[in-house]
Amino acid sequence: MRIARARTADGVREGEYRDGTLVTDDAEYEVDEADLLAPCDPDALFCVGRNFAATLDQMDYERPEEPDFFIKPPHSVVGHRDPIPYPEWTDELTYAGELVAVIDEPCSDLAPEEVPDAVRGYTVMNDVDALDQQGRTARKAFTASGPLGPWIETDVDPTDMNMYTDVAGERRQEANTELMLFDPHEIVSYLSKRFAFRVGDCVAFGSPANPGLVEPGDGVEITYEGVGTLVNEVVAGD
Repeated sequence: MRIARARTADGVREGEYRDGTLVTDDAEYEVDEADLLAPCDPDALFCVGRNFAATLDQMDYERPEEPDFFIKPPHSVVGHRDPIPYPEWTDELTYAGELVAVIDEPCSDLAPEEVPDAVRGYTVMNDVDALDQQGRTARKAFTASGPLGPWIETDVDPTDMNMYTDVAGERRQEANTELMLFDPHEIVSYLSKRFAFRVGDCVAFGSPANPGLVEPGDGVEITYEGVGTLVNEVVAGD
């Protein structure tokens, strides 16, 4: 099942998304993809880096002994089809196509086998990164640096899923989640021992190597098969 949030004549509503129709508990709405919002409202996006061997090779990193993570704030979240402004303070903006778990209930201290019951489903994130800035917060935690969507897919196996990213029509990333160094259940369990998750919090599992930068006018399409395709366009900043 696909769960989405969308703008409707009755305000923002959440429900099951069925090919252009949003079905809520008490109504149905015809919605365009442009009406879709980020599918959840997280207090934090917990993002794991260096989780694919190809990324380690690209960035010349050592293999981590445990998940290496950082946090994006709610300010970073925008939705499917929302623009990604190109900040005026960077000359090196890039992308990263990531699978994301959405937490369904307050929880902490989970064992890996308990994770599926605590996760509502999976969505897609673009971990936008200003490479020429110093430190992860400056590089990755700015406004609109975390496009999220288009919906949450509740019935999917995150451990064996093909993904690919196209930028301006060119294939830039292609991999499978089985190539992750730490699988999604391990990562959610690891983080749950350090944070008390809240409903709607997100855990992103890292990206394959992402060759190349983006420029204003580039469309970025990130697909995780079985989940969906997140589409955003980079636009010139104000």
